[in-house]
Amino acid sequence: MRILLVGINYAPDLIGVAKYNAELCESLVAEGHEVRVITAPPYYPAWKIPPAFKSSYFRSVAIEGVRVTRTPIYVPGHPTGAKRLVHHASFALTSAPSVLLDALSWRPDVMIAVAPSLMSAAFVSFVARRVGAKSWLHVQDFEVDAAFDLGLLRNPSLRKWMLRAETGILKSFDRVSTISRAMVERLRIKGLDPDRTIEVRNWIDTNTICPGSRMTKYRRDLMLDQMDIVALYSGTMSNKQGLEFVIEAAIALEASHPHIHFILAGEGPHKAKLEQLASGHRNIHFLGLQPVDSFNQLMATADFHLIPQKAEAADLVLPSKLGAIFASARPVIAMAEEGTGLAAEVTDAGLVIPPGDAVALALAICQLSEAPALREHYGEEGRRRALDRWDRGAIVHRWSEAMAGQGNATAQKDPHIEGAAGEFALPVEDAVRSS
Repeated sequence: MRILLVGINYAPDLIGVAKYNAELCESLVAEGHEVRVITAPPYYPAWKIPPAFKSSYFRSVAIEGVRVTRTPIYVPGHPTGAKRLVHHASFALTSAPSVLLDALSWRPDVMIAVAPSLMSAAFVSFVARRVGAKSWLHVQDFEVDAAFDLGLLRNPSLRKWMLRAETGILKSFDRVSTISRAMVERLRIKGLDPDRTIEVRNWIDTNTICPGSRMTKYRRDLMLDQMDIVALYSGTMSNKQGLEFVIEAAIALEASHPHIHFILAGEGPHKAKLEQLASGHRNIHFLGLQPVDSFNQLMATADFHLIPQKAEAADLVLPSKLGAIFASARPVIAMAEEGTGLAAEVTDAGLVIPPGDAVALALAICQLSEAPALREHYGEEGRRRALDRWDRGAIVHRWSEAMAGQGNATAQKDPHIEGAAGEFALPVEDAVRSS
């Protein structure tokens, strides 16, 4: 099967959507498919294009068996809401010729668009219809909702217009998938027929990310010993994470609980502001984006992990870091409203507290720091969930089957699968649970 994926993020970026796009394509190649990608140069989360990629536009190179073509893109140094719109529009414009050329000359069987960016997705579905390819949109986050709910854009008329455009784009695809049950429900609220929606969660390599000793090189480098408790955040440092609440909780606990240390690892547009807020506090440590071969050690360094979140971000995205946290057999403290997808995922594998509440975060940190047996219990449950629900090989294989039109027989045989009939019918997450 020939598969063309169009997405703004791809390797060698290490985190976020780029990681999943690259792993999906490489896994599909391993399954025997031919895969091509049209993408932008790497820029995330630093929002800066490395010099080596500025002269390689429209050139195709093979990366792990995938033919990758990169197109120019505008990357703002300080991404405001308006600049992000221009950023996404630039990729939609520059990627269009390559999409059209590959579609006409190569004739893919399936054309996949990944949101973000929704702007470039519209052209993918348009071209797919003209060349007889099936179109598939995979929604990693609801970028229109996020932009307005988080205050990046504020104009009510613009929001109304963008939501109307979003609905039109969503309905133009043969199949629309997203990464959690709550996000699937949001697709249906936006007017999509349930028969055309499907859950395909992000995954984790449970062989690479696995339980390990707490006493890692990171503890040695930071001069932390066995008695110190580490609360870890690893990921992007941007507006929607609400990392200022972690800083506030850390400052509140510094004098009364000096053995509790906070590690924030990653990059992003808000990192400098966070470092300024934490200046002078010895229990707060910042690390850069860590290499892949050290990531398991970083995850094992934690006694528990933190997923802070603003209330406005609820069910706009399911944090992809959750799978790695569970796979590392460490508990998590997550900010989430009851009834949201994140709360459902974390319950019984960690603590769920109200979003935006630094006091509740500090109390939850104290609770877990003083309960090693509870931490172990939550960690074991998280590892079980990682193996059951987040395994990369099983999820990608089911997705491959669905795209190849082989999902019907599987769905009919398995009474635990609740999904649509039709060529692409296969609710992947349920299939993983039952496998």
